[in-house]
Amino acid sequence: MKQAGIPLSHVAVMVQPLDGTTPLLSHNAEAALNPASVMKLVTSFAALNQLGPGYRWSTAVWADGAIADGVLEGDLIIKGHGDPTLTLERMWLLQRELRARGVHHIRGNLVLDLSHFEVPPFDSGAFDGEPLALYNAAPGALVANFNATTLRLKPDGHAVLIVPDIALPGVTLTSQLVLEDSTECNGWKDAIIPLLPDPGRLELVMTGRYPRGCGERAVSLNLFEPVATFDFIFRGLWAESGGTLDGATVPGSAPQIEPLLAFVSEPLTVALARLNKYSNNLMARNLFLTLGAEAFGAPATVDKGARAVRDMLIQRGVPTRKLVLENGAGLSRIERISADALTQLLRAAYRSPVFAEFESALPIVAIDGTLKRRFNGSALTGNAHLKTGTLRGVSALAGYLYTASGQRASFVMLVNHANARRSEAAQRALLEWVYAAPHGQAGDMLP
Repeated sequence: MKQAGIPLSHVAVMVQPLDGTTPLLSHNAEAALNPASVMKLVTSFAALNQLGPGYRWSTAVWADGAIADGVLEGDLIIKGHGDPTLTLERMWLLQRELRARGVHHIRGNLVLDLSHFEVPPFDSGAFDGEPLALYNAAPGALVANFNATTLRLKPDGHAVLIVPDIALPGVTLTSQLVLEDSTECNGWKDAIIPLLPDPGRLELVMTGRYPRGCGERAVSLNLFEPVATFDFIFRGLWAESGGTLDGATVPGSAPQIEPLLAFVSEPLTVALARLNKYSNNLMARNLFLTLGAEAFGAPATVDKGARAVRDMLIQRGVPTRKLVLENGAGLSRIERISADALTQLLRAAYRSPVFAEFESALPIVAIDGTLKRRFNGSALTGNAHLKTGTLRGVSALAGYLYTASGQRASFVMLVNHANARRSEAAQRALLEWVYAAPHGQAGDMLP
């Protein structure tokens, strides 16, 4: 840490043998620090305990009119309950089930009910000035494909075409990309600059340089509000399957009757693996809001989510005195937690019936997720499940480590400093030291 220019007063570390009582190492463990995406451990632990590993979200669909010969003479109404797993593939499955119920053509409007979530106006560029970045996507009761709009860049003669994966009617895509005769393709994403010159986000301009050697590439952006992205994807997939939808997309309320279709999500355990291994902020935000709605009733609010998480931690004996929650995803400048509280959470999870589901959702060192390229070539490969956290001025790791002697330990390291990104060498050195459990200092970890 000295080599990285990081004072130890800006670092918190706690390493605890899971079957022991005395920490192997504890430094500044009571300090409330920003954990970045390590905060997703808190939200995930609360969700497994409150909702259960088999919990599923539901997206309900009503037909407001008669269905005959494949035609719905009326509106199609969809109410979302915050399902964060509605990928393109699952949107296609939802529509397939709708067609199986006799709806192929819709003569009325598409009515979207967003009332299950009460989300204040969201500025996706407020956090770091990157409004098009997917990690800044807003939560929502109806979210499709993580709010990602995928665009394909295709060299064509002396130009680069922009082709959307899903039709974007009413949206102008303008390519000002300069095609370079180069076979070098490293860093191509950094060389293109997407711009939204229109305040209504109806035009996208791409500038910069694009090497011909890259061939066709895809880039996914957070272009629209969640409801608009959902609309584009629903209509695009519906048209691709031969369906028609005559009316407009309008807000509305679902009727108080049984829906024509209740499309359920993948179970929570599947969602948590994607959420944690790839540190998906939108999924974490939606889960955080879901916890509030399930605990205190709809509509979901951030305050209800925070109360639900705190209540669950207290029930499991995890201290919350220094816990500060904003969205449960860690994409925050104000969220705080101590290394001691994270350690107690990891120990509580280890002793719970859902430990297998909790641990398996975390990235594996040098194997997958956000740790796929971290600590490669070390003895740590495959021997630690750790959640990463990275923000400007923050670098964090927390999770579980299997030592060379066959013991298990929880590991927490939080760094809050301008040079935090330089702390990876220290992270590796500490992890390797714990893994080796040297010279009898491992205390309870020794057999």
